[in-house]
Amino acid sequence: MSAAEREGRLGVGVVGAGRVGSVLALALAGAGHSVTALSAISAESRERAELLLPGVPVLEAPEVVRRSELVLFAVPGSELPGLVHGLTETGAWQPGQIAAHTAPEHGYRVFAPALGAGVIPLALHPAMVFTGTSLDLSRLAGATVAVTAPPPVQPIGQALAVEMGAEPVIVADSDRAAYADAIAAATEFSGAVVRQATDALREVGVERPDRVIGGLVRAAVEEALRAAVPRPD
Repeated sequence: MSAAEREGRLGVGVVGAGRVGSVLALALAGAGHSVTALSAISAESRERAELLLPGVPVLEAPEVVRRSELVLFAVPGSELPGLVHGLTETGAWQPGQIAAHTAPEHGYRVFAPALGAGVIPLALHPAMVFTGTSLDLSRLAGATVAVTAPPPVQPIGQALAVEMGAEPVIVADSDRAAYADAIAAATEFSGAVVRQATDALREVGVERPDRVIGGLVRAAVEEALRAAVPRPD
């Protein structure tokens, strides 16, 4: 009996086998789901898919959707609305199919064109930086996944996040833009501060500025995170 045939197991298709999509597919495969197909446009994505998920067919997006019970869209948020619309126009969706995406700025309503076809909408955003390697699986264990879905569907999203190894956090559809802004600020500002500091140290002759500020930055971030945790009254 295949993984997809066992109770609770799904045939998973991934549209966008980049750093995020390939790793999440690998995580779901490790939880017992069956990866049915991938779409990968660039040579780098194809190589990554072959390395992490050998033997999984690489197909065009509509065929990936037709073959899968759960379709995971790991594409830039700017491309997602047009992709959903196009798949709806071509009749690729299947009734009862779960459609999930990983774009932080969109909630589940981006799948509105597909709802008439019986699609179950879901938004899952892992709050971490992906390398596109199997090392990311251990990083998922310390990460959260923002789950945005209609209330009856939230348990599905939470279960998928747990199966990936992460902790689910519910984010309302109306709050998704604010969530995306917070994620972008944390990612961009921390990166900018590190780059500024390492450049300044390099200019004064420090050959390995990363060693100088690495522990300092980690300690400062950990202290800031501890301070952000609400204290009991």
